[in-house]
Amino acid sequence: MPATKPAPAVNRLIAALPHPERQRFLAGCEPVTLAFGEILAEPGAPISHVYFPTESFISLTTTMNGPARLGLLLVGDEGMLGISLILGLNRSPLHASVQGPGQALRMEAAQFCRALERGTALPGLLKRYLYVMMGQLAQTGVCNRFHLLEARLARWLLMAQDRAHSDCFHVTHEFLARILGVRRVGITKAASALQNRKLIRYHRGDIRILDRGGLEASACSCFRLDKSLYARIME
Repeated sequence: MPATKPAPAVNRLIAALPHPERQRFLAGCEPVTLAFGEILAEPGAPISHVYFPTESFISLTTTMNGPARLGLLLVGDEGMLGISLILGLNRSPLHASVQGPGQALRMEAAQFCRALERGTALPGLLKRYLYVMMGQLAQTGVCNRFHLLEARLARWLLMAQDRAHSDCFHVTHEFLARILGVRRVGITKAASALQNRKLIRYHRGDIRILDRGGLEASACSCFRLDKSLYARIME
């Protein structure tokens, strides 16, 4: 699948560190390849590793009504998995699984905590990122309650495109229905509307973004608010 731009060589959080601290931090990381559907965290389970996606992206969900899960955030090269460690809590609050396969950097949780203790820029950087995540979680709550499904779907597809660094990625109607908390028929109707306007092409789970500008115009304001929050706090 053709990429719109080359995947970044390193996670953006790590890249924001001053050079000496960044080099020390990278020395404690190992490159890993994350597989589609791989489970990286379960609610309440101890955190063994933190992950910094570079090409991959991770879906964060919370449980509702038994096995059903509602989507909260996507984490790609702009973020990390395991942020609760900066609060001194070695438990995952959410379910995390790989939605976009690819490369990531991984560090053992104990080593990450040591890096926090001796780091100068790292603790402040990750506290700002935690603030951004809190704001985005709140925005998702508003979005799920008040915005129409077609706009919410457009928002999710844009978020996925940004983290996949590609116009093409794989996601099924069944997964989208679970992640957006709606019936599958609703996703089919919303996706068909976007496809009929030639904003996307969808076939057997493979989605291609055809008109990024048109899709942004169809998305709810939450997408722009999420991006502006990250830019204001992190950049």
